[in-house]
Amino acid sequence: MKNIFTKERILEICKGLLTFLIFYFSSYLQIIPIMLFNIDVNNYTASDLAIANTFVDVILVIVLIILYFKELKTEFKTFKKNIKLNMDTAFKYWFVGLMIMCISNIIIGFIANLNTSSNEEAVQTLVSSTPYLMLFTAGILAPIAEELTFRKGVSKLFKNKWVYAFSSGLIFGLLHVIGSSNILEYLYIIPYGSLGFFFALTYYDTKSIYPSIIMHAIHNSALIILSIFVY
Repeated sequence: MKNIFTKERILEICKGLLTFLIFYFSSYLQIIPIMLFNIDVNNYTASDLAIANTFVDVILVIVLIILYFKELKTEFKTFKKNIKLNMDTAFKYWFVGLMIMCISNIIIGFIANLNTSSNEEAVQTLVSSTPYLMLFTAGILAPIAEELTFRKGVSKLFKNKWVYAFSSGLIFGLLHVIGSSNILEYLYIIPYGSLGFFFALTYYDTKSIYPSIIMHAIHNSALIILSIFVY
């Protein structure tokens, strides 16, 4: 029987798990801006939170880029070889994911009587407080950090295309609802997870993380800009 746990495979799994540990514990870096700017934690405003989140995301992105630097260089060459085809694939997958996301949001709102998730409400609060900082954080930094973690990181753990895509979507969906006090909000795993699922398929089919990062950034930026002008 062929040994699937080769040295290279074990190192890949360890790298994937390390990615998740870095992502999870990065939130503790908020203590640095709190100390630097003498932020009163007892009167933590939305602006303070936005600044702290931006600081954390900058550090997180830098660390993840260093971790995957060689792979990112190789995948950029792959991306450049056929930009049009890669972005065509990314757009098609994103569009299907967006449709499922919109339809499932409508159904959840109807059957669970929910207008939006707690995660979405928190984002809206931050956008109202620091709109342009959130455009930078959610529109650029978050897509890079999340794609490197939930697409590239998960790809180290699962090799089967569909197991990988499903796992990536499920974990990504859980990230957006975990800790919610309302059990019905866990239904939002479906709309969030659907987008994660199709971003994972994008990465798997293009063999480059850049198409999913770009579509993720466009998606988030469009929502933030819409929030700035609508709310």
